[in-house]
This record gives sequence, structure tokens and C-alpha cells, in this order.
Amino acid sequence: MVQLKVLVVDDEPGIRSGISRALERFVVGYPFMDEDIAYAVTEVNSGEEAIEMFKVDKPDIVLLDNKLPGMDGIEVLQYINNHQLDIEVMMITSFASLELAVKATNIGAYDFVPKPFTPRELRSSIENITKHLFLKRMTRKMNREGRQIRFQFLSILSHELKTPLNAVEGYLNIIKERQAGENLENYDDMVNNAMQRIKGMRKLIMDFLDLTQIESGKKAREVRPLDMAQIANNSIDSLSPLAIQMEVKVELHCSGDLIVPFDQDDIEIILNNLISNAIKYNKPGGKVICRLEKSPDSFDILIRDTGIGIPEDDQEKLFQEFVRIKNANTRHIAGSGLGLSIVKKILDYYDGQIKLQSEENIGSTFSISLPVQ
Repeated sequence: MVQLKVLVVDDEPGIRSGISRALERFVVGYPFMDEDIAYAVTEVNSGEEAIEMFKVDKPDIVLLDNKLPGMDGIEVLQYINNHQLDIEVMMITSFASLELAVKATNIGAYDFVPKPFTPRELRSSIENITKHLFLKRMTRKMNREGRQIRFQFLSILSHELKTPLNAVEGYLNIIKERQAGENLENYDDMVNNAMQRIKGMRKLIMDFLDLTQIESGKKAREVRPLDMAQIANNSIDSLSPLAIQMEVKVELHCSGDLIVPFDQDDIEIILNNLISNAIKYNKPGGKVICRLEKSPDSFDILIRDTGIGIPEDDQEKLFQEFVRIKNANTRHIAGSGLGLSIVKKILDYYDGQIKLQSEENIGSTFSISLPVQ
């Protein structure tokens, strides 16, 4: 159970003790909160004492009388506002007036309760101010974490683009200065390497755009009946140059009627990412099997390869953004580290599931099940 600190600032002992009794065993809870909230009450009888308390043990909620000896409640409220303290204030005063309520609200008070009040009225106000405080802090936390995530995301993206750009610039300088002589054939490998780097950057940028569209909820989808076998054939055809280069054979096995309603771009992204990974992380002479099946309730995709496999410790983080498994077998393989995270987000949209079985030096199998609407 979470406990919020409540500071009662009032020069009347009866008011202070009454509030303490009313909140002593009071607990609030909401469906959106993980834990219930209770209250620990502290009492002071002047504004000056309240400010000293802020410096020692800052409360979450202040119940503040306006008419106090010395510094009045409005001055205490101004102090909280000027120092931007994370405190919610509820004014309590027997001199209730519209003018005072407006003034207190304008400088930061959340609520205004006139004396005399019943324990039920007090608890109702405390419940409201607690919900407001919780939502405000949660919003601030989400904004802060969002900025941190965006900064980390852009930092990684910048790093991933900088490395291939440096390589392409290096190749171009060698060609420009004719460092390998005047024979153009001497530069063929450099040109090919530069083109591969550019393709990798283009893939990274396209993956990044796909990811931002999906996460923003702005990806346009057109769900319609699709011939899944045809889409899979198209994916395999587009990846055939990579398969030839890697000396990997790709087989497609289809069972029954495979006309299923989905968005074509989503299915293409899933198949292209999984099949290309199965080719890239394979071995010369290896095989990739793509199997498509449809049942009354689901459309299933299985991609099995005979590749290098994925260490068990790395399998859980495989679907996170910018994650690439780095070891002696993978250091030469280019990739954005975004493909599988995009696949996972698309599957989440359709309430689909993905499972991985992998054994090092034996191969990996990705099994996908998509509910058929």
C-alpha cells in the first residue's frame, strides 16, 4: 500500500485533530492504480512552520487554513507555487468567499473547502485531490520517460547511420584520389561494398518509418482478402538475389485455401523480415522452409532455417528495438535491429502470437499464429 504524506496547517487544535482522526484509517483505490493509498498526517499551527516542514520532509498534500498567525495561507500557497514544489493544496477556512477561492485557485490551489466540514466531506475532497495528484505525477513520468526513450532512439539511429556513411565516404575518397590506380576494375569491390552500405541505410530508414507509423497509430491499413501464397512467393522472389549470394535454398509449402483478410503491407513486412533473417543468418548450402496454413480460427506462418541459431540468453530481447545478436558468427551481418520489433508490433495489432525455437549451430524456427477475423 502506498502512503501519501498530508500536512495540516491550521491554528485550531480541534480542526487539526479532527482531520487526523478522519484520515487515520482512510484508504482510497481506483481501477487504474496498482495499489491502494493511505495517509500519514502531520500537524503544524503556522505558515512559518509549514515552510520549514517543506525543507525537511516535503508533504504530498497540504490542507491549508488561510487565517493563520503571522504568514497567512495565501502566502504559503505563493511560496509553494514560486518554488515549484510538487505539492497539492486544499484550502480550508471559515472565511469562505468567492474572491478568496478564485485567488487561491489562480495561484495553485486545487480545491477549496469551507469550515465547518464533516468527515465525509473531507474524505470526498481528499479522494478527489489524490486522484488528481496521481494522474499528474503519472503524466509527468510518462512524458519524462518518453523523452528519454526518444533521445535513446535517435542516438542509436544516428550511430547506426554514421558508421555506413563513414565507410561510403572512405570508399569515395579512395576512388576520387585514384589510390588503387587508374584501372577501374580495381575499384569494383569498393563500389559494391558502398552500394551494400547504402542499401543497409535505406533499409534502416524504411524500418524506422514503419516503426514510427505503427507506434503513432497513424499507419493506414486496408484489410481485405489476400492470396497469402502469392504474397509469400513475391517475398521469396524479391529475396532470391540474397539467397543466391548466401547459397541458401528457400522452399515454400502451402496447405489448402489461403485467402485470408489482412492488410497486405503488414503481411509483406512480416514475411520479408522473417525470410530475409532466415537467409542472412544461415550457412552456405543451408535451407529455409516457409510453411503457410489456414485453420477455421487462425492463419499460421512457420519459417524454419538451418542457420547459426540464437543463444538462449539472447532470445528474450530479440524483439526489442535496435537489438542485434552480436557474436563471432554475426559480426559481418548487416541489419537495422528493428525488423523483429516491427513484426512483434504488427502481430500485437492483430492479437497475433509469435514463438521462437532455436538451437545454436542447428537453426531457428519462428511460428506465427494470426486470428482470422
